[in-house]
Amino acid sequence: MNQQNTAGEAAKAVVRRNTEEVQGGGNYALFDALFADNFLDHTPQPNCTPDKAGALGLYKTLRAAFPDFHADIHWQRVDGDVVTTFKTYHGTHQGEVFGIAPTGRKIHFETVDAMRVQDGKITEHWGVANLFSLLQQLGAWPPAAQA
Repeated sequence: MNQQNTAGEAAKAVVRRNTEEVQGGGNYALFDALFADNFLDHTPQPNCTPDKAGALGLYKTLRAAFPDFHADIHWQRVDGDVVTTFKTYHGTHQGEVFGIAPTGRKIHFETVDAMRVQDGKITEHWGVANLFSLLQQLGAWPPAAQA
């Protein structure tokens, strides 16, 4: 393996650890080690700041809403120092999320995200999540008819 392939595999491993151990396992000490202090989220979720604290807040919100939150990673690709991942998140809705009271429903939704990894730390994020599908599964879309 050449040096570029080795760096790419190491970057994929950082992103995979974030997905599996932080998002899926709630290891927030590891979050602090994996994310750079100057992390920037180019596509923050509603009511989240585009920084490291915002990302951590989102992760904690998702784990509170879906205590069994986890992802199946379908594939990862590396282009320079950016790792793109396609995954499906799964969980059981047991806490409020997006203003929706717990339903007890099992959910899943797809996400594609790109994370820049520099010196072993995640420095930037771009992502698209199928939140429309999530809202449908939680019974929040289409909205209830107005009386």
